[in-house]
Amino acid sequence: MANPRRTAVLALDGGNSKTDVALVATDGALLGSVRGGGINSQEAGAEPTVRALTDLVRQVSTGDVEILHTVACLANADLPEEEEELAGAVRAAGWSHTSTVVNDTFAILRSGLRDEPHWGVAVVCGAGINAVGVAPDGGVTRFLALGQLTGDWGGGYGLGREVMWHAIRGEDGRGPRTVLTDRVRDFFTADKVEDVAIGIHKGKIPDGDVNGLAPVLFQTAAGGDEVARSIVDHLADEVSVLAITAMRRLDLIELATPVILGGGVITARDPLLLDGIASRLARAAPRARMRVIDVPPVVGAALLALDHVAAPPEAERRLRSTYHP
Repeated sequence: MANPRRTAVLALDGGNSKTDVALVATDGALLGSVRGGGINSQEAGAEPTVRALTDLVRQVSTGDVEILHTVACLANADLPEEEEELAGAVRAAGWSHTSTVVNDTFAILRSGLRDEPHWGVAVVCGAGINAVGVAPDGGVTRFLALGQLTGDWGGGYGLGREVMWHAIRGEDGRGPRTVLTDRVRDFFTADKVEDVAIGIHKGKIPDGDVNGLAPVLFQTAAGGDEVARSIVDHLADEVSVLAITAMRRLDLIELATPVILGGGVITARDPLLLDGIASRLARAAPRARMRVIDVPPVVGAALLALDHVAAPPEAERRLRSTYHP
């Protein structure tokens, strides 16, 4: 008699800068993982995006494993119709028997929730910034997260542009002098910040390279530069207001609400930023419990998939121990 095929779930965390895929057995064992480049379905379209993801899925899939369910947590799936369009493309790809597509904020939230009910607020600050809230009764609140057009500020790209704004004004006299001017010159190996701006304008420097200025910002702020510190302070405001607004919408302000923080800008764990967020949350929602994720968001996507197939609690513990012994 042939041995039964092993059952598994498929998890995807697709961001602007990178995409992680994991194949996880229903007992929590990691069967395979791969990392690829970033995705942006709003620019590429749903079907081309899923074709690119399929190339990664094939690298972890094996013929002797039956994939029961897929959870794809994707950046830029900001509107219900965008989620549904991507979900249709994922279903058509046939990776598994069933599948779910949600925004990547849900992966951040699930990553940070351990032995507790699966509700709370998550804020992601990576290349961009976004948040989601889930109430104990299952109610959900979200933000459009389409950039400045919808009231958003922050994320690695936004911080980079803000650093450039202050650095060039410090250079040409329109603003206060700041160490950021020298740090930008050093980062791009340029004589002047103006040369960097011209390089970006002419396409000689990729616009996305400004994302790399986020660590420069935090280092400069730690050194005491007032302009840099003001930018970090502004980011603490933005992260906090997203979390607090989500809690208010769902009547969670008075509860011991988990506030889960993730994304590359956050997981760098800059003390000035985290202290600023914590102090603001303490004033507005004293019982809130802030924590930064300690496993990659793809783990959150995998846990959502394991939840869907009613995997035992031991599966979550086994998977977490693989990524964070």
